Amino acid sequence: MAKKTLKPSNPYKNQQENNIPRPKFPIMYYVVVIVLLIGVQLAFFWSGSTQEIPYSTFRKLIAENQVVSVKISPEKIYVKLKPGAETGLAIKVPQKEGPGIAFPQSTSKQDEIIVNPLRDDGLIELLESKGIKYQGMPSNTWISELLQWIVPFGLLIGIYFFVFRRMGAPGSQFMNIGKNKAALYENLDEHTRITFKDVAGLDEAKAEVMEVVDFLKDPKKYTTLGGKLPKGVLLVGPPGTGKTLLAKAVAGEADVPFFSISGSDFVEMFVGVGAARVRDLFKQAKEKAPCIIFIDEIDAVGRSRGKGAMMGANDERENTLNQLLVEMDGFATDKGVILIAATNRPDVLDSALLRPGRFDRQIMVDKPDLKGRIDIFKVHTKDLSLSKDVNLKALASQTPGFAGAEIANAANEAALLASRRNKKSIEMKDFEDAIERCVAGLEKKNKVINPREKQIVAYHEAGHAIVSWMMPDNDPVQKISIVPRGMSALGYTMNIPLEDRYLMTKSELLGRICGLLGGRIAELIIFSEISTGAQNDLEKVTSIAYNMVTVYGMSEKLGNLSFYESNNPYYGGPGIDKKYGEETARLIDREVMSIVEESRMKVMNLLTQNRHKLEQLASELLLKEMLQYSQIEEILGKRPEGLFPVHIEEELLLVNDDENHEKLTVQSNSEQLSDKEQAELEEAVARLKQGRKIQEN
Repeated sequence: MAKKTLKPSNPYKNQQENNIPRPKFPIMYYVVVIVLLIGVQLAFFWSGSTQEIPYSTFRKLIAENQVVSVKISPEKIYVKLKPGAETGLAIKVPQKEGPGIAFPQSTSKQDEIIVNPLRDDGLIELLESKGIKYQGMPSNTWISELLQWIVPFGLLIGIYFFVFRRMGAPGSQFMNIGKNKAALYENLDEHTRITFKDVAGLDEAKAEVMEVVDFLKDPKKYTTLGGKLPKGVLLVGPPGTGKTLLAKAVAGEADVPFFSISGSDFVEMFVGVGAARVRDLFKQAKEKAPCIIFIDEIDAVGRSRGKGAMMGANDERENTLNQLLVEMDGFATDKGVILIAATNRPDVLDSALLRPGRFDRQIMVDKPDLKGRIDIFKVHTKDLSLSKDVNLKALASQTPGFAGAEIANAANEAALLASRRNKKSIEMKDFEDAIERCVAGLEKKNKVINPREKQIVAYHEAGHAIVSWMMPDNDPVQKISIVPRGMSALGYTMNIPLEDRYLMTKSELLGRICGLLGGRIAELIIFSEISTGAQNDLEKVTSIAYNMVTVYGMSEKLGNLSFYESNNPYYGGPGIDKKYGEETARLIDREVMSIVEESRMKVMNLLTQNRHKLEQLASELLLKEMLQYSQIEEILGKRPEGLFPVHIEEELLLVNDDENHEKLTVQSNSEQLSDKEQAELEEAVARLKQGRKIQEN
């Protein structure tokens, strides 16, 4: 048995298109050659010939001493005349009659003629007597005449068949347009195979798809009792949560051929191509069974039929969907063909596609919780050189709402930042800067802002921070900066919840509106004038207020009514009928304005009472440009106690209870921790505090 090399094999080596040699020259080269051959052939056909004269005229010209030389062959006599010699024959010049194709004209000259030979024994004596040069020529054979006509046609026909055979070869884009474009992965080695060890934070989804793996490994286990595996498994979740990675892990664990294709690969401009590709895909899958077909972004071809289609238009996508429905309902699961699809838009899929018997199992691949984010950080940092102060639990606490792809990006950004700073290992500060860069955008320290605008930005961000700090229902403020970031942000206040949140109360939504209004009202109090810097804040305020009234039923006058249609993907678009009339619409507008006005008055009173803190915080911002949690706490004092942790140093002292997932402090849970774990947590807190002090100095 041959030894396996450590060199990873190419995961794309099994793709059908990559294994087939491509034409060495573009098709344009062949077209140019064909045109040149046609030109040469036309030149042969239309080149014309020298003029032919009677034999008697030929002897007369010799007698008049008008001939220079003669070439004699059995078929023709070629005569060259002296300049100015007259043969008595008119030279025909073709007349141009309007536009048309201009063929090559005759190249014969008036002093070159030909004569059909006769039996004349005295010709040689006559030529010698006049002193005319003469010579003999061999006769033309029929083979040369034949080749002169056949060879150009043969070349033309050969190139014609060569080009079209190459166009019809496997992997070409012309004759094989109806073939599917699925990439086939099989026989992957341990270096390229993806398993469930490479997928973190999706424990529930992995448990669901493990049944698919068991079926592919041991189908008799399920068929013996009469059970049937679901024909289709639909992975549903936001972008970046690992749907495609999970499907690849299923193929890697089951060790079976894996067909991967995108939903957009089925759709072409030609009628019937999508349906033909679906048929070809399932035909190949049955030949490779047991195997897995994975269709990514299936919403590109599986949208609900009849919605948004133009009158009289032939919707090729619907034809493709119809064929997909037939194939899914037609192939048998006992052949070992499993269909897995992924989408982040399940609301737009056709109901016939989701019915039992097709995609009858839907697996939710949601964004990870705290434990899931810790596991994902472990996967993406296992190959990184980490410093001792890096605490993955703290990083997971700072990234609520991050998907797996975003965590991978943050880890990679931290590695790049540490390399840029010439460090030997990645420190906690690098991870924090990377997370901040992912959340707020690239820092632009070289952007020039005039002092007046910089002062407005400082008071604006200080207003956000004070309102969020003083109202415990808001997310805690972790950082304030007036360094420009991203596309248009001149400053930002970072409010990060330190745990996963799934519900929000009315008071929390009102507190968020107040926090967003803090910047605009701070400008009004200090400068007695407002600026355009609050545009994004006001947009969010309007959205929250309208959702409170029309979606969540938080209006006392409207009562417990929700006008949102969760099953309508076109909700809110133009031309969509609303569920309420004009009177209700006016009431909604009044309620929204009332919510925003009450919040404005509350923020105005809060900032007026704490104006000295507002000015002190803005002055510190203008001096340092960036303030951390501990510096904010020195100016504003202790934050009012809320229901949730307010700072990462507290989160480091929290543990996870496996039974009810409650977060307990180290002081209340110290009996459940070992001495070693207690010492590690305290050491991490001390390092973090020391890092904060160094940064402040």
